[in-house]
Amino acid sequence: MIRTASLGFPRIGPRRELKWALERFWSGACDDQAFGRSLADLRCQRWQQQRAHGIDIVPSNDFALYDHVLDHCCMLGAVPERFGFGSRPLGLHELFRMARGGEGAPPLEMTKWFDTNYHYLVPELAAGMRFRAEPSKAVEEFRAALELGIRTRPVLIGPLTFLRLSKRVDGGPAIELLPQLLPAYRDILRSLAEAGADDIQIDEPILATDLAQAERAAFPAAYRALADAAPGQRLLLATYFGAIDEYRDIVCALPVHGLHLDLVRAPEQLPAILESWPRERTLSLGLVDGRNVWRCDLAAALSLAEHAAARRGIDNLQIAPSCSLLHVPIDLAAETALDPALAAWLAFAVQKCEELALIARGLADGRAAIAEALAACEAALAARRASPLTRRAEVRERQARLTAGDRLRTTPRAARLAAQRVALGLPLFPTTTIGSFPQTAAVRKARADHRAGVLDDAGYTAFLRAEIERCVRFQERIGLDVLVHGEFERNDMVEYFGEQLDGFLVTEHGWVQSYGSRCVKPPIIVGDVARRGPMTVSWTSYAQSLTAKPMKGMLTGPVTILQWSFVRDDLPRAQVAEQIALALRDEVRDLEQAGVRVIQVDEPAFREGLPLRRRDWPAYLHWAIAAFRLCTAGVADATQIHTHMCYSEFNDIIDSIAELDADVISIETARSRMELLAAFERFRYPADIGPGVYDIHSPSVPETAEMVAMLERASQVLDPERLWVNPDCGLKTRRWQEVEAALPRMVEAARLMRHRHRTAPAQGA
Repeated sequence: MIRTASLGFPRIGPRRELKWALERFWSGACDDQAFGRSLADLRCQRWQQQRAHGIDIVPSNDFALYDHVLDHCCMLGAVPERFGFGSRPLGLHELFRMARGGEGAPPLEMTKWFDTNYHYLVPELAAGMRFRAEPSKAVEEFRAALELGIRTRPVLIGPLTFLRLSKRVDGGPAIELLPQLLPAYRDILRSLAEAGADDIQIDEPILATDLAQAERAAFPAAYRALADAAPGQRLLLATYFGAIDEYRDIVCALPVHGLHLDLVRAPEQLPAILESWPRERTLSLGLVDGRNVWRCDLAAALSLAEHAAARRGIDNLQIAPSCSLLHVPIDLAAETALDPALAAWLAFAVQKCEELALIARGLADGRAAIAEALAACEAALAARRASPLTRRAEVRERQARLTAGDRLRTTPRAARLAAQRVALGLPLFPTTTIGSFPQTAAVRKARADHRAGVLDDAGYTAFLRAEIERCVRFQERIGLDVLVHGEFERNDMVEYFGEQLDGFLVTEHGWVQSYGSRCVKPPIIVGDVARRGPMTVSWTSYAQSLTAKPMKGMLTGPVTILQWSFVRDDLPRAQVAEQIALALRDEVRDLEQAGVRVIQVDEPAFREGLPLRRRDWPAYLHWAIAAFRLCTAGVADATQIHTHMCYSEFNDIIDSIAELDADVISIETARSRMELLAAFERFRYPADIGPGVYDIHSPSVPETAEMVAMLERASQVLDPERLWVNPDCGLKTRRWQEVEAALPRMVEAARLMRHRHRTAPAQGA
């Protein structure tokens, strides 16, 4: 029998119910019982929704309040000692302390889940850590679904992937801790078996990456141990985000009952697997894209399924998405304002479930059984290919005229920095922020009222100008050196630009989870990208008119706009990035002509965009660097170009980051306690650096002494004359009272550092 399976489903709810529940709970507006009821309702809704739209095998334990990796830390007892929890059971308050910090304990570090824009909390492991199974969450969710009549397939992150995602705080490879970790996994599997869970999904996406020899060697013994934990249990090994390639023989010899393949990113791996994977075991075909919002080519997906069925029969085939649907919005039906012709090109999580059901039915009953759906799909795909929205001749012609000189600043960086220091007159350890300031309820209400027509253009402009002036005056009052306008006009650092660039489609309810209660609404790139007109100039110019201090113009870079959008799949990503870069180049030019002498082009997704296999890095880095330089290379020497990167491991690509040719880079280092500076110890970075000293993803307000200690650590690695002082990231998600407490301490930390290094010449000297 052919069955459809979901590997995971969005958690946030159709109207972001998870976000609102979390924020009410954190603020004390609801108690544990009310919070628990709202979560139970949301979980039940998810299970029923998947079943109602054609999914036979529904997952459980894929629902997380903050992050599923953090959930596994709790399930495995992988809790750092600094939180002081001891051996007591971990509840909601303990989980959120690990995520958000508090009571003197900084939170776990945060970074990106493989090459997605989803953030996970990094497990901290040490040689003496005693893992212990805490399976209650997984067991309770399985039992709750069973009460609804839905026998779910619980999802676990595999032990090898969990260790790869972790860091050893005492040094050494995390894989060495596998023998201590496996008993906890075995206990969890036994507890699930006792609850009646016969099928378990174990995710090992590291099989799409470059494995160390120790990791390769660990797979057979690890999975023998898991298979022996509950002998009657059927384990499905889920791989995704790429091909398993050279690990195929290892995987096919593992004692598991099923294997899932990502056939969207790596359809070429199917023939070899059909030769190697035993026919009596389940093969799950990932045929629908779990990472993007485009409608599935049903005929092409069905052809792959038919090929598999012809080789091995249909009894042990499952039809699934390429990966969890966590990465896409929930339901296209909510987009009532969307042109139906454009909507026909798209599929969100619910529609992807329906596509899976159609493929399964077509495979079981023949193409005639889904002939109407196949015809509708082909018509939509043909309409998209022929649409004038997808191609603009003037954009393609401009790209064709580009030369190497368009990507070069001809003056050496050292000479530029000298000119900028004179022009800007900054002190040693200059202070700034990354760009955004708190988006209060009043800001969000004004934006919503403006969109709804309740607040007219003039009223909205007056409101935003008042917010900008408040922000500028605050920055002046506390003594920041380079100011920002606060970005109150922006709903999101990518969506804002998507709203103003041709070639983008913006949805009303297309939310996806970034981490915790943080949700984003990625725009969709449907066609060639072009700028309609200035996007930021009026707001930055107004802010500059309020002060004599330098005002930074704030832009999101081409690679980040690309990475944090749903990208068109009918054009190479390099070509799309170049189009975005050209639009931003025009914006940079207009900012400079308006008198803005500091322009920041944020690229937090630069490292995230790296392919999972090193062999593919050079091609990506070539076009990503070229795109950044294209948008920034046209400015005068005295115009200072900043860039910002957060939650990135720089060690492997620090030389490529230097090739961006920015004058100043600000990076996340507060949550990692300056660990990222290790990259700069071996590589003499040729520009100025702002290592973050204030972790903005936590509500905790750091002490001045804490920031000074981090800056002293940085000054031991970097030339103090090249150091800037700034937070880790933008302040959008923080409250004003937190910012008003933290930033003066940051300014004071810079003042103390100047005093300690007073014998060094000032940058403006």
